[in-house]
Amino acid sequence: MKKILILLFSLVFFTSTHVHATVTSPLDRLDKIADEALQMTKIGRFEAAKKFLEQFQDQFIEETSYGSILTMDELKIVMMSYNDAIRAINKVSSESREKIDKVTTFRLVIDAINSHYQPMWTELQEPIMGAFSQIKEAAKEKDRMAYEAALTMFLEKYSLIQPSLKVDLSLEKLEKLDSDISFIDKFRNRIIEDDTQLVQLDIIESDLQHIFDKLSEDETDPSLWWVIITTGSIIVMTLSYVGWRKYRGEKHTKQKEHYD
Repeated sequence: MKKILILLFSLVFFTSTHVHATVTSPLDRLDKIADEALQMTKIGRFEAAKKFLEQFQDQFIEETSYGSILTMDELKIVMMSYNDAIRAINKVSSESREKIDKVTTFRLVIDAINSHYQPMWTELQEPIMGAFSQIKEAAKEKDRMAYEAALTMFLEKYSLIQPSLKVDLSLEKLEKLDSDISFIDKFRNRIIEDDTQLVQLDIIESDLQHIFDKLSEDETDPSLWWVIITTGSIIVMTLSYVGWRKYRGEKHTKQKEHYD
């Protein structure tokens, strides 16, 4: 019995290890460099961040020289976000907040391209939806100062993920969402002054929530299901074998007692 349990543990361990022991892809390497650039930016080491961004460019050219690993649309999004990030890092007059925001946007784009399950930009759901709730509340209360502050916060957070949305959303959904956001920004004064516009805020909030909910559905890595199914099969087989051994042992004992 002890040997069987050891065998079971070994099989489960081997199965889970096999799933995670994947080969590093070109996008994985680029993703890691982009993350290093962001970490350096967050702690104010801008020269180090610049070096990582330059390393990303060199690696990117090398990885794509034998054939593009991206679609043309993805390539445009990467180059635009990269240029914004390196420009902000190189700009002496730009504040730390601007540098962090631009590099964060770039980081989220690379992750969105590389991730198949729950991209990093979805982690901004709480601050984005929270800011939008504050917009609605301030508009209802006619609190212009709170309204403007919440609107500014919302637009800043949304701008961080907007390039990543180009990767993960269909053109139709993206255009609808961008149209909603432009409406809020352009008609901000009308919204707080006209109560009938509050209905439009409810619609936009629903559209936003749907985007996050959609990306959260069925986000489990199929390889994890493979581990669960395989492990379950191993356990069932092992328990069946143990039960069979026990049955044989009891049968043998009864036969022995009968002949005795």
